[in-house]
Amino acid sequence: MLCESEQSLLLIVDIQQRLAGAMPPEVMHKVIHNSHILLQAANSLSIPVIHSEQYPQGLGNTVEELDTDKKLLGEPFVKTCFSCTDESGFIEKITAFKRKQIIIGGIESHICILQTALQLKQQGYEVFVVADATCSRKKEHYKNAMARLLQQNVIVSNTESVLFEWLRDAQHDKFKTLSKLIR
Repeated sequence: MLCESEQSLLLIVDIQQRLAGAMPPEVMHKVIHNSHILLQAANSLSIPVIHSEQYPQGLGNTVEELDTDKKLLGEPFVKTCFSCTDESGFIEKITAFKRKQIIIGGIESHICILQTALQLKQQGYEVFVVADATCSRKKEHYKNAMARLLQQNVIVSNTESVLFEWLRDAQHDKFKTLSKLIR
């Protein structure tokens, strides 16, 4: 199964100041960079974006590197539940977009990403977790999360794959612009 731009919704989960500060810096830099690529591509291709913030009073808001352009992110979906799907109003919010594929990036892989992805899969969505746009504090937790997701038939992908699946063809009118994002 491939990502389809007209069926995708991009979900960026909890890339917040205090959470980001607890991640390995080089890994967090990669997650922010790849999330920004996904956000730019989604915006260019008219793919809806939802981003969540886990208890922002304690964990801070979305990192400045992603939050500088509100046009890409919009307002955050604030939650206290680890799974986005357990928070009141979330399912209604994504259902309103009438998209069957949920593309997920964010932190932490073994908690909020894992729980959200598995519950979305249970609810019938085609779920893609973008491995190079997610992380955990510990590498073994990240690896365990990716293994569990694969065992449950969640598609584990990467930023470039998602981008080129959304485009599908070098003749796409956005190809030249968006392919520059990965150089």
